[in-house]
Amino acid sequence: MTPSHLGALRTALRHFDAQVPRIEDWGRRLADVLEGGGRLLACGNGGSAEQAQHLTAELVGRYEDERRPYSALPLHTDVTALTAIVNDYGPEEMFARQVHAHGRPGDVLVCLSTSGGSRNVIAAAEAAAAIGVRAWALTGPAPNPLADACADAVTVDAPCTATVQEVHLAVIHMLCAAVDAAVRRSGRIAGDGEGGAREAS
Repeated sequence: MTPSHLGALRTALRHFDAQVPRIEDWGRRLADVLEGGGRLLACGNGGSAEQAQHLTAELVGRYEDERRPYSALPLHTDVTALTAIVNDYGPEEMFARQVHAHGRPGDVLVCLSTSGGSRNVIAAAEAAAAIGVRAWALTGPAPNPLADACADAVTVDAPCTATVQEVHLAVIHMLCAAVDAAVRRSGRIAGDGEGGAREAS
């Protein structure tokens, strides 16, 4: 089983090379948002929820470079709010309502779904578009509804959920590295308190 698993991952990564410039572009754009006082929101279900939280943790803490902490929220971790929303509004609204609560025009929402068909994640992308938050998708093979609902998408051409998730983790690390590189180019230094041009609320 191990050789076939690794073979599937190698194949997916080879096919993924063409999307690397898009991730680097996302990193530059995300660095501008975060350095300007904006916020990253992230959502997903199951393993994708864990990866959404991994992304936000790297930004609130650090990836490799020392720099000021950024505002980044995973939308599945506030259990009290999540269960109240599901109870009152249904599971499809569990992320969308939080996007309306926490998102501000110019912020970024990263939506993760291996299938690209998770209705609660699609609803979050639609909520983002309605309030001026830029939504980016990380999905499995395209086309899919989530990629269509977002302003931009990075898709992984692999039939296995595990392989898609493994490539998504690489994407998260590449995105964080691209943010770090953009901040270095901007001349920011470790602990620089500037950049909060817009109050995050």
